[in-house]
Amino acid sequence: MTSQQYISLHVQSGLGKIRQALSSFIKEVIVSKRMLLAGAAVVFGLLWIGNPVLAHHSESAQFDVSKPVKVTGVLSKVEWMNPHIWFYVDVKDESGKVTTWGFSGGPPGMLLRRGITKDILKIGSVVNVEGSRAKDGSNNASGRKVTFPDGRDVFTASAEDVAR
Repeated sequence: MTSQQYISLHVQSGLGKIRQALSSFIKEVIVSKRMLLAGAAVVFGLLWIGNPVLAHHSESAQFDVSKPVKVTGVLSKVEWMNPHIWFYVDVKDESGKVTTWGFSGGPPGMLLRRGITKDILKIGSVVNVEGSRAKDGSNNASGRKVTFPDGRDVFTASAEDVAR
């Protein structure tokens, strides 16, 4: 065997080892990427599934149950949409000044299952609303109970709030 053949044989042998090592490395990278993608998919799925749980809150997260609110006024606006309905009542004080109060109610689907529809809360109706004031001190509150002049009560609160 000539020296040139000897060198050529070693170079080919070395290239074979390099090819084999490179092939093994590429396979590891592909497997690692697949594992990374699978892990990311699992994390994303858990976050996506858990989002509604994290997004939902109790009345006490936004409203101060130690500060009850009871107002009587004219229903001026109703927003019947998820995640909670909102309705607004214009309240006149002794001097005739009108203040608008916003009340948060339960989710529309839950209210519908209780037989409470948007049509019950008619704009222009006089209502008495009981709830808890917003923690930020604004003229917003939870609207647990709405009473009409004829004595009808409508419970617009979430299920956990009605139990109080």
